[in-house]
Amino acid sequence: MLDRQDWLQEEILRFKREKDVLILAHNYQIPEVQDIADIVGDSLELSLQAANTQRARIVFCGVYFMAETARILSRKPVLMPVESAGCPLANMATAEALRQWKVEHPQAAVVAYINSSAAVKALSDIVCTSANALKIVQTVPQNEVIFLPDQGLGSWIAEQTDKQLWLWPGFCPTHYHLVPNDLARARQLHPSAKVLVHPECRHEVRALADAVLGTGGMLRLVHTDPAAAFIVGTEEGLLHRLRKENPGKEFFLASPLLLCPNMKKTDLASLHRCLAENCTQIEVPSEVEEGARRALERMLSIS
Repeated sequence: MLDRQDWLQEEILRFKREKDVLILAHNYQIPEVQDIADIVGDSLELSLQAANTQRARIVFCGVYFMAETARILSRKPVLMPVESAGCPLANMATAEALRQWKVEHPQAAVVAYINSSAAVKALSDIVCTSANALKIVQTVPQNEVIFLPDQGLGSWIAEQTDKQLWLWPGFCPTHYHLVPNDLARARQLHPSAKVLVHPECRHEVRALADAVLGTGGMLRLVHTDPAAAFIVGTEEGLLHRLRKENPGKEFFLASPLLLCPNMKKTDLASLHRCLAENCTQIEVPSEVEEGARRALERMLSIS
């Protein structure tokens, strides 16, 4: 007899086939969800998959802004197992506040990090991810850029460009848990390990790292780097994929506080329920969808 976990896995796979569903999961999802997804990736990779899928519908295992993005790019029904899985960083920027910033900085292009709402994307000139943020900022013709909502990523970009960046005062609570003392302790415990941190981290944390990369960049570097051990400064969900794809290497989380509670809301039970009951579809108002799609497609055209 199957235990509940095995039964859920079999039922999810059956529903996926019968309903022609593409299951997307972010790198920060729990291991069981990553393992049953069709595609696991970072925001850019999942955006591309959503835009190009031939499946009838998408189930997005992640947080709300990601499901919105998949809906906008795919023009297909998108379901989300736990609709309350939000992003505190995305919530730190509103369309109303952005309108005011645009008035205050009329010569500036607006570059919205993908970790933002559809309403904010709709008011932006172009979207970026952590993987392509520097390239996007360098590509826009304006010398001034409003960069929102993440000041961590924005300050990292500002360090690498001559453009004037107006940085929104938002931050990722999970990545901001990581402080220099955490890296000092981790290096003491694992002196031969290479330190990788996410650009959403604080400036003083980034300054101590061997490499500053988004999740996709971390995965690529680890595949080719000769180091045998890595201290990882991003949400703990990435360690599952790192260990799975690199069985001969060791990975250590830089801090036990690197855990996003919203990313952990989705589990096999909620995914099964979503597929079985056709949970609520993600809806985006048509006027917002049009503007957000334009900003997203500009990003994809140069990524």
